[in-house]
Amino acid sequence: MRHAYSVKTVRAAERALMERLPEGALMQRAAAGLAVACCDLLRRNGRVYGSRVLLLVGSGDNGGDTLYAGARLARRGAGVRALLTSPDKVHRQAMAALLAAGGQVLGGPPLGALGPLDLVVDGITGIGGRGGLRPEAAELVRAVTAGHVPVLAVDLPSGVEADTGEVLGEAVHADATVTFGTYKPGLLVDPAAGHAGALRLVDIGLAEELPDRPDLEALQYADVAALLPVPDAGSDKYRRGVVGVAAGSERYPGAAVLAVAGALRGARAPCGTRAPGPTRSSPASRRRWCTPARRRGPDGSRPGSQARGSATPRRRRRPWPTSWPRTSRCWSTRTGCGSWTRRPCARGLPRPS
Repeated sequence: MRHAYSVKTVRAAERALMERLPEGALMQRAAAGLAVACCDLLRRNGRVYGSRVLLLVGSGDNGGDTLYAGARLARRGAGVRALLTSPDKVHRQAMAALLAAGGQVLGGPPLGALGPLDLVVDGITGIGGRGGLRPEAAELVRAVTAGHVPVLAVDLPSGVEADTGEVLGEAVHADATVTFGTYKPGLLVDPAAGHAGALRLVDIGLAEELPDRPDLEALQYADVAALLPVPDAGSDKYRRGVVGVAAGSERYPGAAVLAVAGALRGARAPCGTRAPGPTRSSPASRRRWCTPARRRGPDGSRPGSQARGSATPRRRRRPWPTSWPRTSRCWSTRTGCGSWTRRPCARGLPRPS
């Protein structure tokens, strides 16, 4: 379960925590977690030492987190350069730490001289940003991400609304986002969630200051699986409950087919469907998901078969091939599924005995 809190709640919790910590300790915790996430991404595409990292640094604490994390990467041997979007509002101590570690601070955006990059860290705006990116920042983001460089967002992608998940202008499309203390609603609500990519939560000790009831909760795969009852040896077919699906219509029957298919594949529980009107699904979908019972007629014959004593003989079932063993292993050269079967495997022919 992922819990999210509003910006107002997060800021109040941060103020309460900073009163109990030395000055700058909270930012160092966030920078350490951010640097670890950057190293993980760099190792997937190569290594940390010798990699080329570009920091997009804005104003405020978000830019400070980015610069301190860049200093840690520079001490690991990465080539770190920082582009300042607001040079007059940059975090001075964090910039000094980056320069002392061997990083570079670029005065302007010399986009043509940046060269190839291994990682771009988005630290332009944080949870206090409102609206989309400014035109200068949007142009900068488009230029540095044109070569499909991995982008890691700090706390949340720049240009999205932290509380509502709205995207009111141009915003950063990140491959991953590192958020601090707790999740923000914008990371779990579309369309902003589509800009965040993979999420990583860094614990900075904020949990004790947050209220018990979150502003937003998001179920994960493990939470959904835990809600399903697990049958035991004494259970019947109704142990997992009965799934009722109210979907589909005469014009759009696909919704009902997909819902029933998911219920049958997921919970394996009895499933019933009710549609607003008569639904017409394709013959393929009916054959795939519907297995109607074949009842005998008044004369004892099955539907579609010839009655006993008719002049036209019934079609005899093809006998089992004598060249195949009755229990054989699939030796298909196309798939090689290797499944045991009592008939020729649907994925390929078994090897003759």
